[in-house]
Amino acid sequence: MKALLCNNFGQPESLVLSEVDIPKPSENQVLIRVAACGVNFPDTLIIQNKYQFKPELPFAPGGEVSGTVEAIGDNVQHVKPGDKVFALTGWGGFAEYAIAESHKCLPMPDEMDFVTGATTMYTCGTSLYALKQRAQLQPNETLLVLGASGGVGLAAVQLGKLMGAKVIAAASTDDKLEVCKQSGAHETINYSKENLRERIKSLTNEKGIDVVFDPVGDQFSEPAVRSLAWQGRYLVVGFAGGAPAAIRLNLPLLKGASIVGVFWGAFAQKQPEESMKNFQQILDWIKSGQLKQHINRQYSLAEGAQAIRDLMDRKVIGKNVVVVESN
Repeated sequence: MKALLCNNFGQPESLVLSEVDIPKPSENQVLIRVAACGVNFPDTLIIQNKYQFKPELPFAPGGEVSGTVEAIGDNVQHVKPGDKVFALTGWGGFAEYAIAESHKCLPMPDEMDFVTGATTMYTCGTSLYALKQRAQLQPNETLLVLGASGGVGLAAVQLGKLMGAKVIAAASTDDKLEVCKQSGAHETINYSKENLRERIKSLTNEKGIDVVFDPVGDQFSEPAVRSLAWQGRYLVVGFAGGAPAAIRLNLPLLKGASIVGVFWGAFAQKQPEESMKNFQQILDWIKSGQLKQHINRQYSLAEGAQAIRDLMDRKVIGKNVVVVESN
């Protein structure tokens, strides 16, 4: 089979399209003939050896796939060969076949296409867990989404609106913010042109933000924390903007606020029943048309390195997806 391999840690341009053996599933695994693979921020880190999970070289990036079950291990009962599935693989998805642990592989609804299946679990799973379990977002509260035009950002915009919040989307260009409006944002902030704190004061009549969803970090973290309302919650989702920001702890003290970590992968592993309920809600919203993935571009497997590069260079609105043509 063909796979886009990371033979040495480095930049996307070092990935090599190679011929490798088709892997075999163990007793608790599923072998998937990959139809599509979502491109996510962890892919940019894992190929540079900067991610918390460090696979042995060589490996293919790609942690979120959809496709058809090719084979199953002896202990797998909930899916069978021929079933359409979507799954979290951690890595290995930029290939014609990929292995997934059975508990991270779910049957795809008939209404779902492979591109949607390969771009839903990371973004929507993370964002709903953040807003529901971690922030306990309530109707009529104000939600600020930083990096709102990215995959998890646009998911948070849509989910926040579905949960009844007033959503303020913040991003770096007017084009990105236009997509945020189309996804349900009530107000927008262009933080390359506008002062984040002053704009928040204006939009909230100086009350502040109830919940900040931050997958970016960097220079906007502190002004976002300073803009929290009394008993506000600041969600630490990721650091796409660079290194984690240093936050003065007197800020949450004075506001009675909470700084809340969002590690969706650990939640899905440690609280699988709650995670499954979240996914059922996500699938219901997708089926009803209330939740939609914004696909930035589809790439071939041979173009997979470019898909990661475009994400690293912040050229992506929504999600990139690699469409794999299996034998």
